[in-house]
Amino acid sequence: MLFDFETLAPTIRYKLMVSTIAPRPIAWVVSQDARGALNAAPFSFFNAFSSDPPVVGIGIGRRTSGRAKDTGANIRQTGEFVVNLVSEETASAMNVTAIEFESEVDELVEAGLTTIPSVHVKPPRIAESPVALECALLQFVELAPNSGIALGRVLAMHVRDEVVLDREAGYVNTPALKLIGRMHGTGWYARTSDLFDLPRIPVKAWIPPR
Repeated sequence: MLFDFETLAPTIRYKLMVSTIAPRPIAWVVSQDARGALNAAPFSFFNAFSSDPPVVGIGIGRRTSGRAKDTGANIRQTGEFVVNLVSEETASAMNVTAIEFESEVDELVEAGLTTIPSVHVKPPRIAESPVALECALLQFVELAPNSGIALGRVLAMHVRDEVVLDREAGYVNTPALKLIGRMHGTGWYARTSDLFDLPRIPVKAWIPPR
């Protein structure tokens, strides 16, 4: 069935995209404004876009009221943010930070989370998160009033010690992170524990179908 996005309302386009582009990793972003007030919020329009240079991208929409989200405003002001990844054990706390609190409310406090100072940027990382990426704004792509895509250059990554298999080789026990992804609807998520292995085929080993 064809859905012509040129003729559809934004709400319908959104429903179609989140119902089919899944699972999506979650960027649990900690940012702060020019005065130092902290904000934490999750975004599932997120992924890694490049490894050289290391770049991640986050789609930041508007509040339901149409106003800019604090995360987008803070990143525009300071050019810094930290992307924390969400595990099964931190899912409930992440959900608390998704509440549309007013700007003066610290979501980290409301969710009972602990922060650790970052190395290269001012916003701290979430201690309970198994992975955190310190980022400097590379470019903010404005898409519509009060919404856009933040492209961040990864300056440092923190990975929980017990899941690092080989520091020098950069090997991580990914399943042990127990990360979750965003699915469809308003409250569905996916675990990353159901895996299967499908090795890539070298061109020399490829036998075309007859």
